[in-house]
Amino acid sequence: MAFDIEMIKKVYANMAERVDKARELVGRPLTLSEKILYSHLWEKTPSQAFKRGKDYVDFAPDRVACQDATAQMALLQFMHAGKAKVAVPTTVHCDHLIQAKVDAKTDLKRAKEQSNEVFEFLSSISNKYGIGFWKPGAGIIHQVVLENYAFPGGMMIGTDSHTVNAGGLGMLAIGVGGADAVDVMSGMAWELKFPKLIGVKLTGKLSGWTAPKDVILKVAGILTVKGGTGAVVEYFGEGATSMSCTGKGTICNMGAEIGATTSTFGYDDSMSRYLRATNRADVADAADKVAAYLTGDDEVYANPEQYFDQVIEINLSELEPHLNGPFTPDLATPISKMKEEAAKNDWPLQIQVGLIGSCTNSSYEDISRSASLARQVAEKKLKTKSQFTITPGSEVVRYTIERDGFIDTFDKIGATVFANACGPCIGMWDREGAEKEERNTIVHSFNRNFSKRADGNPNTLAFVGSPELVTALAIAGDLGFNPITDKLINEDGEEVMLDEPTGNELPPKGFDAEDPGFQAPAEDGSGVKIVVSPTSERLELLAPFTPWDGQNITGAKLLIKAFGKCTTDHISMAGPWLRFRGHLDNISNNMLIGAVNAFNQKTNNVKNQLTGEYGPVPATARDYKAAGIPSIVVGDHNYGEGSSREHAAMEPRHLGVKAVLVKSFARIHETNLKKQGMLALTFANEADYDKIQENDTINFTDLKEFAPNRQLTLEFVHDDGTTDTILVNHSYNEGQIGWFVAGSALNLIAAAGAEETKA
Repeated sequence: MAFDIEMIKKVYANMAERVDKARELVGRPLTLSEKILYSHLWEKTPSQAFKRGKDYVDFAPDRVACQDATAQMALLQFMHAGKAKVAVPTTVHCDHLIQAKVDAKTDLKRAKEQSNEVFEFLSSISNKYGIGFWKPGAGIIHQVVLENYAFPGGMMIGTDSHTVNAGGLGMLAIGVGGADAVDVMSGMAWELKFPKLIGVKLTGKLSGWTAPKDVILKVAGILTVKGGTGAVVEYFGEGATSMSCTGKGTICNMGAEIGATTSTFGYDDSMSRYLRATNRADVADAADKVAAYLTGDDEVYANPEQYFDQVIEINLSELEPHLNGPFTPDLATPISKMKEEAAKNDWPLQIQVGLIGSCTNSSYEDISRSASLARQVAEKKLKTKSQFTITPGSEVVRYTIERDGFIDTFDKIGATVFANACGPCIGMWDREGAEKEERNTIVHSFNRNFSKRADGNPNTLAFVGSPELVTALAIAGDLGFNPITDKLINEDGEEVMLDEPTGNELPPKGFDAEDPGFQAPAEDGSGVKIVVSPTSERLELLAPFTPWDGQNITGAKLLIKAFGKCTTDHISMAGPWLRFRGHLDNISNNMLIGAVNAFNQKTNNVKNQLTGEYGPVPATARDYKAAGIPSIVVGDHNYGEGSSREHAAMEPRHLGVKAVLVKSFARIHETNLKKQGMLALTFANEADYDKIQENDTINFTDLKEFAPNRQLTLEFVHDDGTTDTILVNHSYNEGQIGWFVAGSALNLIAAAGAEETKA
């Protein structure tokens, strides 16, 4: 039986009435995305039609999921909410704090020793507040959610940008910051601007070397890293229904790389098969009864241009395998063009490492197709030219592929199987020689390939592809190798070609595991004590942020003017810094150390206006804070792209930054800044970015009149005494301005909890 089956049945029981009412209010057929949105309104039964991209709407998600790195801060915040138990089903998954170095057994043992304090904290706080806990080694949050919790037509939020993976099972699953999760866990509404809709019509059918991964790699090339911002991407068509459920999950997973709010597919036979294979026949049976409400209306898919804000069509029968990168996931290159592009751009052709797995591509189907290629190494007397690693997505997948002989197959080609955790995908990879910072090429089936992302080396060129293409390229050791047309020379000097990959959508013998790794919470957690040592370097109880004093911010110093791409990896790096995710002051020492200073093109090197000297960004911010001087960060387009980590918002808030002014924001980061009581502002005129000088002092002249749909005025006082006065935009509504006034959204929750307790 599925987890939370009664909750799922309740969602389905209400769906028809709510969707029918929404269809009446909107006055036309509905997309799947609209059906899920309107059936999850905080007000329950819809009473009005909402404007896409304009109206802020309160929703009631069905569940919350947190991974260990973000769960620490989310749960530290939840402790202030004054609640005895979470209001909706919630889970915590220990997947980020396991570093890949030797092999699964060795690495997991080391992680349990090094991060025992954090794991014990998460285990006990989960036990106290009624949260399901998945132990280290159980698997990556998104794969575990797909296997256990995702259900068609549901809505969930998660404290990781790749929460969207659950769209492969027909959900609207949305990545958020921890403060958003705390809202929902506390029983409050969750706010989202009603999204725009992008429809992707898939015709034809995948075959040969082309995989579901190639669909999203193609879409990323079309929409770029910001083309999906503020939108839900809905896939449909014969190509969608012909694809496996886990293949759909891969496509939705990487929707985070185009900035999409989330991505989803309509309920179909592949989802039913997957639910039944993962011991959730009860969910499949319940979904079958309301199947018409779990996909878009027929008229929508017949005439998509009338119902979506943008429509993309991809013929899967003509789609070619792609490699995207380096340094950005939207630089899409068909494999037939890679040799030419590599030569043009001087990309190193020799592949050092091929890595498959992660939350994006670790399904049974993915591994079985890669194993079919690994078997050919011995059969065709080849030798694998690159290092090769596998990261299983869950203990269920790992146990099953071991039982079915795939791990033995990989062993025979010298592969390393890492722990069931994020590992290299998030920079938790202790790669030998990375400290030399040599220019090199790797290929992987992960989702992100930003500079330094995998191994900390800024000169590692990472290319993203399907597991089967990555496996073929690792065997060849050559970035320009096209397995569709090119031959390899075997140990006997003969020319051979790799046969097309083959595999099973689901394991013929079923999924299995001796211990999936789940720990159920106590029925009554009131007696559980949460202890955080005051001398801990890993965990720190939070103190509330200070409310706004009602005055204009004046005399603020420019902390950094960031140049070009500034993702949450640049703002708050992962890798070795993950160990401080539960300690705000310690992790603040990585604030913006990866951002490029526009004035000297260096990282972690800014001018301290108090001393006139150049130094690290965090140290400079601490100097301003100690002197009682506010500071401001300026940035470029799509600022805060990437992971949902709210540390990228909490760190500046902690170190005295009052406002972040940029050309445009990534959705999650803008919300995170608002939640922490900061000013998230955009240039009314993007050219004003160029007016900002290194020694500027900034004054707000009309912050006292802060109101929705009203621009703010900022005065930049330059070194020579001249000034530039500019207008800036914001997207705050009344409620969000309340977060700013209170000092943070959490301060409001805590105040409400205190009033509730008194009553």
